[in-house]
Amino acid sequence: MEIFLVATPGLEDPLADEVRALGHAPQIQPGGVTYIGGWADVWRANLSIRGATRVLVRIGSFRAMHPAQLDKRAHRFPWADFLHPGSTLRVEATSRKSRIYHAGAITQRIEAALKDSIGATIADDAPITIKVRIEDDLCTISLDSSGDSLHRRGHKQAVGKAPMRETMAAMFLAQCGFTGHEPVLDPMCGSGTFVIEAAEIAAGLHPGRLRSFAFEQFTSFDADAWADLRKPVTPQTALRFYGSDRDPGAIRMSRENADRAGLADFTDFQNLSISDIQPPEGPPGLVIINPPYGARIGNKGPLFGLHAAMGEVLRSRFTGWRVGIVTSDAQLARATGLPLREPGPYVAHGGLKVRLFQTGPL
Repeated sequence: MEIFLVATPGLEDPLADEVRALGHAPQIQPGGVTYIGGWADVWRANLSIRGATRVLVRIGSFRAMHPAQLDKRAHRFPWADFLHPGSTLRVEATSRKSRIYHAGAITQRIEAALKDSIGATIADDAPITIKVRIEDDLCTISLDSSGDSLHRRGHKQAVGKAPMRETMAAMFLAQCGFTGHEPVLDPMCGSGTFVIEAAEIAAGLHPGRLRSFAFEQFTSFDADAWADLRKPVTPQTALRFYGSDRDPGAIRMSRENADRAGLADFTDFQNLSISDIQPPEGPPGLVIINPPYGARIGNKGPLFGLHAAMGEVLRSRFTGWRVGIVTSDAQLARATGLPLREPGPYVAHGGLKVRLFQTGPL
């Protein structure tokens, strides 16, 4: 089957690297990565791939030039090979460069075929989503095997303002060259996303270990094989991962999230302002920061002072450490005075376009 991993736009390349590391041959497409695999690969992708926001499984396609043809072929489609009778489903449809151009009409016909074929119940809050795409009159049908977006790892109940999604944090860490063999420090840690993600990577824990998935309700699901695949792993790393923030509420959130993730022993969160941070004892590693960029703040003046102070602290105290800064504002990044390399590609984040700015060892 063709497996399509949905990427955050701009982060397709590091996601493809992750797929390659699992032994597959990924093809990069706008908005994601495809490769060929079986159901076990679908389960493994949901459980262990960090950068994908969803895992879609393309289960079939057919030509449809007009609504009557779509209706007929949708009724002939082998839905029962994939879905149990009486399943509760939701259908999402899109059309591009096709004679059938009305998404609502496509949705209605697919829903009718599902009701008639397997007695499906259609609901907006259904646990299973069927995605139908008609492009150049070719109708492709996919199952969303994930359910909730994969950035929902299952441990985070508390989040701060404009939180960094776990999937994005993992890809930014990968772009900084992080492989789990060095300490990481985030001096504006918010709800702890970068720190917890880095600790998970180092400890060898699967990102999807604490949650459920839509594929568990497909006819192909094998509970014994799945239980074997997700056997609990004892976290193991000699490293610690550090977060600080001037907001005591953020530190409380970070500690609670790390505790739920089973990473309290590998993380250290302190209520500190940027001016008070110090490098931890031991080898140098990576400082990674998602600072405020003022997109929702009228006056950016104070932010330039904050970034200049941050750069001074890092240059004077963090010799040998690398720095990664995720920001939408190149001027703020340069205000740090750090020796920044050419920034990475634009990445969609909360209605903004951010980029990763990096240094070599300071």
